[in-house]
Amino acid sequence: MPPNFLRLAYMAEFLLALFTIMELWSQVGGQGHLDLMPWYVKLAFVMALAFATVAGTAAVVSHERIWNAKTIACVVIALLVAGGMGAVTYYYHLHENDEMDSGDDADVAMLIPAKPHARAGHRVNRDERSEELNAMSGAKIST
Repeated sequence: MPPNFLRLAYMAEFLLALFTIMELWSQVGGQGHLDLMPWYVKLAFVMALAFATVAGTAAVVSHERIWNAKTIACVVIALLVAGGMGAVTYYYHLHENDEMDSGDDADVAMLIPAKPHARAGHRVNRDERSEELNAMSGAKIST
């Protein structure tokens, strides 16, 4: 095959590998974990794995024997990158609650139980109730 067609085939393989790797990673690792990752982490891993795939293909085509030193090196690099992708996904899986809890607690509803020692028919005045709310939540509530 002429070299120009090989270059075109390698470019097509690279683009196909980009889409395939992202889709496979989101299905295997979970889209929620990928959403927590910065874009540059995803870009680096996807580009590295796509490059290792195309380099492995080029190594297979350019030599007589399929399993040569370059092919084995590309397979090892691809396995290391895939392992790194799994490790990063696992890290964000473990720390996803840390990311979600860092926001302000303004949207969180709080259930407050009634006083157990209050008598039936006894009305708690507004000042006592606001003091109880302040003590339980640690926040100041204006009355």
